[in-house]
Amino acid sequence: MDRLTFDSRDLEATEEFLSHAYASMHIGSSTPASSRARIERSAISSLSVDELALDFEMSYSVTPLGRICLCVVHEGTVRDHRFQGVEDTFGPGDVVLFAPPDLPYTGRICNSRYNITMLEPALLAQVAGGPDDTRPVRLTGHRPRSAATARHLRHTIVHLRDHVLSDAEIADQPLIAATAAQQLAASVLAAFPSTAQTEPTAADRNDAHPETLRRALAYIDDHADQPVMIADIAAAARVTVRALQYAFRRHLDTTPLAHLRRVRLAHAHQDLVATDPGDGGTVTAIAARWGFHHPGRFSALYRDCYRRAPHETLNGG
Repeated sequence: MDRLTFDSRDLEATEEFLSHAYASMHIGSSTPASSRARIERSAISSLSVDELALDFEMSYSVTPLGRICLCVVHEGTVRDHRFQGVEDTFGPGDVVLFAPPDLPYTGRICNSRYNITMLEPALLAQVAGGPDDTRPVRLTGHRPRSAATARHLRHTIVHLRDHVLSDAEIADQPLIAATAAQQLAASVLAAFPSTAQTEPTAADRNDAHPETLRRALAYIDDHADQPVMIADIAAAARVTVRALQYAFRRHLDTTPLAHLRRVRLAHAHQDLVATDPGDGGTVTAIAARWGFHHPGRFSALYRDCYRRAPHETLNGG
């Protein structure tokens, strides 16, 4: 995991840092002497989460980022934000797409605290596509579909920031990084209108047969210890993500990722049984090894399945 911290009152230094951290940009302020900028970034391979505090009014003009850039405003306003075909102003609580990855944008930050979360566009196709669908998925609106989807996306970002990226040892676990990226991409697709086809087609329904399920279950069993995206499972089953999800819902009344989580939970249980706590093994380390980054949630899942706390199994209880 990578961390960046920046704190400066030098407007030129701020412009240089922002250009390095995002994309080439020009910024300006009517009060450069009091222009303090504070930025903290936590990042893993395919995504980053930044917290920014700008105690001044700053105009910006940014070249295309090449990444999906989300903004959540905590305090202050973002005014006169423009990109091709859009002009808007954002305030506290708003969660928005700053611009499509291939478009430049301009605007003004007005004494604001805000979050910038960026992810690779390919993650959307990995969540929504299928083995024969290599078309990129594009977001077609900069505002969420509803207050509920916006709230869910905000909660996903906060959870990512506070419970995944807050601990380098946790965030550097490959299964956790893959799961976190997949959850964020799914929340983005749920929040914003896009070109992704979300409902199963007639062909998808025809493909959702027991053989599809068998191939998917075999792939999950063989790869539970590796970073697995839902598109990987769909490709192994030789169907679209939509058909895969429909097959799991029809035959098992669950989802592919929920089943993957149960398989990983079983592996974590086996490790708890086999590990000697005297050798330094801990519940947190074993949980993280199998992609469970939140100790409380892992304990709850474990209790539901095994009717005891994970530390009791580790200690031979």
